[in-house]
Amino acid sequence: MSDAVVVGAGPNGLVAANLLVDAGWDVVLLEANDAIGGAVRSSRDVDPAFVHDTFSSFYPLAAVSPTIRDLKLADYGLEWSNAPSPVGNPLSTGGWALVHPEPTDTAKALDALHPGDGQAWLDLYADWERVGPAVIEALLSPFPPVRAGLGVLRELLGARGLKRLQVLLGPVQWVGNRRFAGEAAKMLMATNSQHADIAPTAPGSGLMGWLLVMIAQQYGYPVPRGGAGELSRALADRFAARGGTTVCQARVARIVIRDGNAARAALFHAD
Repeated sequence: MSDAVVVGAGPNGLVAANLLVDAGWDVVLLEANDAIGGAVRSSRDVDPAFVHDTFSSFYPLAAVSPTIRDLKLADYGLEWSNAPSPVGNPLSTGGWALVHPEPTDTAKALDALHPGDGQAWLDLYADWERVGPAVIEALLSPFPPVRAGLGVLRELLGARGLKRLQVLLGPVQWVGNRRFAGEAAKMLMATNSQHADIAPTAPGSGLMGWLLVMIAQQYGYPVPRGGAGELSRALADRFAARGGTTVCQARVARIVIRDGNAARAALFHAD
């Protein structure tokens, strides 16, 4: 008998399985497909000499996640790689809006496209340096994020608190128009917000646009060297090295409940 059965060997299941096995549990990880990874996989289907990602490719939140850092996946062969410019957008007028590794270089490029937007970018980044760590902690902490939430509230009560609150709660379209005059900076905010699948006119999209583009500015958008599948492989190798068991082609049909607790996972068997 196992202490825990984790259903699904995508990134969330792999991380959960690693944390449980670290706690000393006997853990079995079940995956319906013939390989682990879920949306974090790579393939050579196009050409045997060419590795391509089958869904997701870059992981900005992994760069700031204390959980991912604490797993020390470099010990299992994971290498992160950053592009010279982590993120950018083509402009309708030609050229590009780019986030450069240094904030001053990003500001200089934005200012060349529309004077004044460079300083506005630096002001936004200064806000990020002040309140960003508390926002990240709140997003990545177990719910409810009481301590992190108090940290965010403390920063919002200070100078420029109202402007910070507008970024956290407002639609990204409104935030962009309030902060910037040119298309480039607005596009960087708006397109990054779309990774959260929130409409640019919806409340909360300003937070996601600001969060992701500021992470890009501070940390970059790292990709696993060798393809996204290397992240899943490192998680799986770490899990196995600590005694965990992974079973692929094991589709769970239902969870058996006894006395209010999950007793076992019933697998699907084709007749």
